[in-house]
Amino acid sequence: MFQTDATLIDEITIAVLLIVLSPAVGSFLAVLVDRLPRGEDVMMARSRCRSCEKALTWRDLVPVASFVVNRGRCRHCGAKVPQWLLAMEVAALGLAGLGVALWPYGWPVSVLVVDVALLWVLLALFAADLRWMRLPDVLTGALLGVALLRALLVPSGDPLQALLGAGLGVLSFAILRWAYWRVRGREGLGLGDVKLMAGLGALSGPIDLPLLVLIAALLALAGAGAARATGRSLVATTALPFGAALALAGGLLWLARMLAL
Repeated sequence: MFQTDATLIDEITIAVLLIVLSPAVGSFLAVLVDRLPRGEDVMMARSRCRSCEKALTWRDLVPVASFVVNRGRCRHCGAKVPQWLLAMEVAALGLAGLGVALWPYGWPVSVLVVDVALLWVLLALFAADLRWMRLPDVLTGALLGVALLRALLVPSGDPLQALLGAGLGVLSFAILRWAYWRVRGREGLGLGDVKLMAGLGALSGPIDLPLLVLIAALLALAGAGAARATGRSLVATTALPFGAALALAGGLLWLARMLAL
């Protein structure tokens, strides 16, 4: 009985820590999204205002609170801080709360940590593709690692199915990319999307892989329709952030599976 109570307390402590730390994680994910496509150092370089180049101190970097206290502006030069940075912190908090809320009773707490990490990586990939139309290798690689780890830890997981899904995901998109180039003479699918399918295929497995791609295609069509409705001109050669749709589809597939438990 004592051991059971102690285990429960440890699990609750980990869940609370995930939620408490999530805005800071969202801030770090924003750093990755902002710096990786620029080729900048994401670990050692100090944070600076993009407008005045002033080094930021802890007063400027407290997640959510600094944005609110400074009214969304740089404390040094008054330049507006991009709102997507705050959105990353809030979204990371929301995803951590979602992971905790849907964590099945009796599952190892390690699955909770991996699931929240999975959602955070998908968030970073979603943001990176929307902002830069790029999917950094660091993030696609992290997604593959987390998805494979999840297959090992989840009680109903199947690592072999995850590996098969990863292989099929990469192979199918690589063939699509090559076929489009052969037929149209131009790139229609980014290499980053092909790499992304390794992690998403490992998450979905071979059975649900077509469903994931279908959801992503519908999301991309909805996004294109929304863009046209706002007056944006779209032609056959207009590049669209399909990686963002794929990442969102991966999150929705995870959500559907957790709700079905």
